[in-house]
Amino acid sequence: MPLSSDELASKISSFSAGLAKLDTLSGTELLAQATQLARIENAYAEQARERLIQRRVAIVGSFSTQHLVRLLRLFLYREKIQPIVHEAGFDSVISEILDPKSKLHVFKPEFLIALPHHGDLKDFPVLFAPEEQVEGWVTETAKRYEELWRNVASRSPGCQILQGTFVAPIARQLGNLEANYLFSETTCIELLNLELKRRKPAHVTLVDSNYLASYLGKSRWFDEVGYFVSKQDLAKLIAAFSGRVRKCLVLDLDQTLWGGVIGDDGVSGINVDPEHPLGEAFLAFQAYVKKLKERGVLLAVCSKNDEETARLPFAEHGGMLLKMGDFVAFQANWDDKATNLMRISKTLGIGLDSLVFFDDNPAERALVRQFTPEVEVVEVPADPALFVRALETACCFEWGQLSREDTRRSEGYLAERRREELRTTAFDYDSYLRSLELKAQVKEVYLASLPRFSQLINKSNQFNLRTQRYTQAQLSKMLEARDRYRLLQISVSDRFTDYGLISCIIVEKRGDRAFLDTWVMSCRVLKRGVENLAINQVMRSARELGCTEVVGEYIETQKNGLVKELYPSLGFSAVDEGYYCLRVESFREQSHHIEVSGG
Repeated sequence: MPLSSDELASKISSFSAGLAKLDTLSGTELLAQATQLARIENAYAEQARERLIQRRVAIVGSFSTQHLVRLLRLFLYREKIQPIVHEAGFDSVISEILDPKSKLHVFKPEFLIALPHHGDLKDFPVLFAPEEQVEGWVTETAKRYEELWRNVASRSPGCQILQGTFVAPIARQLGNLEANYLFSETTCIELLNLELKRRKPAHVTLVDSNYLASYLGKSRWFDEVGYFVSKQDLAKLIAAFSGRVRKCLVLDLDQTLWGGVIGDDGVSGINVDPEHPLGEAFLAFQAYVKKLKERGVLLAVCSKNDEETARLPFAEHGGMLLKMGDFVAFQANWDDKATNLMRISKTLGIGLDSLVFFDDNPAERALVRQFTPEVEVVEVPADPALFVRALETACCFEWGQLSREDTRRSEGYLAERRREELRTTAFDYDSYLRSLELKAQVKEVYLASLPRFSQLINKSNQFNLRTQRYTQAQLSKMLEARDRYRLLQISVSDRFTDYGLISCIIVEKRGDRAFLDTWVMSCRVLKRGVENLAINQVMRSARELGCTEVVGEYIETQKNGLVKELYPSLGFSAVDEGYYCLRVESFREQSHHIEVSGG
């Protein structure tokens, strides 16, 4: 029903008074004020005609701009500007500008507000892309936006483009490591923003969306539920540098990776439909999980289901982003999940404290917290659209460094299955080792390999004789003191996979003794002769340092019991509690079936 003249005058007066208070209003109150404006805008503009100037404003965005446009009108009126607005549709930045017949160009804007989204950016450089590839991606992407700017200038001369900078998403494939590598998506977006700043012509003004997102908080910027993560993030990083690293994400299936229950709904009935809001949310979560796997996070399944039924979606549903080959362990049965988590831990040879459990069922999460408290349990929201946010802000996989070996971790565990199949067919263990065609490269550590060397020292817990932790800066000092230290790294491969760097050794000269300060090794190559190869190299380093004997120490922890008898097994004699000694002249090289180079 139309407003009476008195009602209209009252609302215009109220609206005018409200314009001065916009900054004090909440989002809900602002939208209410915008609704009020929509009812009286023509009358208000006519009444305030002499105080207002008109401006033709177009908005193109890669996300919904409906609320933005409503609020923009409010704030423009506060600045005494009457906006004549063209609002393009969803995902319109590129399509509207490049189409010569689009409504945008017919509209002839004086101002074009262009709001791109990180989702517009395609074909990011792959992990460990060289610097020149990253630079190439930045240059080519920036050129595409230059073309858009030229297009607007030619069709709407005098139009000023106000373009938002790209805001990196909340979800980070590499966690805090995004800030440490040029090839990370976050860094690529930062470099692109910088390149756009370098290239922009006079008719383009960049709007610092990054600053606004930082000011508001990205959780509000992307309109999701906000969490205070800074303290947790710092704590996780400190834990990572102290050797406490989560390695494996254990996932439920029903209502976690897909909508529905596979046992009841069948393959065709589960929801991973990209055209359905829920299906899209589950697919977004799968995509995020797959990115975690690409950076080296192990994936496992822990589901209450018949195993054969639980495997069906991965093999038969074409919409699934995750496949069976992405998982290194698969526990689907009717046992309790705490028991199955213990099985996964044993299968992978990692501690329960290396596992992160993600399950939509609060009862299952409570059970796991009670019976396997070492496992980190993510609090999963009811809405699957927030699954990525929940896992991201839990900061479970904050690592100190990222190495190429990390990205091959899943491949290594899958190759282990093939090794086990080979072992069962071998005549004896020696023939099995020979059939693996093991090769090793032994080198002294150099600056480029120091990050991985430091990472392995700081995260290894089981094959770790003393559990001493060192920063890269400390290790760098040792490298400079070669008359006192030898830092050795051993890389191993076999017929199935390249393990990369799997053992780190620090030998310190103390008078005429060589002290084995640090000896860590990945358990993935345990009992394959690498221990023998390593001690041979230690003895050679002792001779180079002019030492007559090697002293090793074993400091017991809750996790390193498997190396308690290592020194005696290699011929060392106990000389004191926790200390073992072996004279260099009496040492006889240990045999192994490994082809060695570089040492």
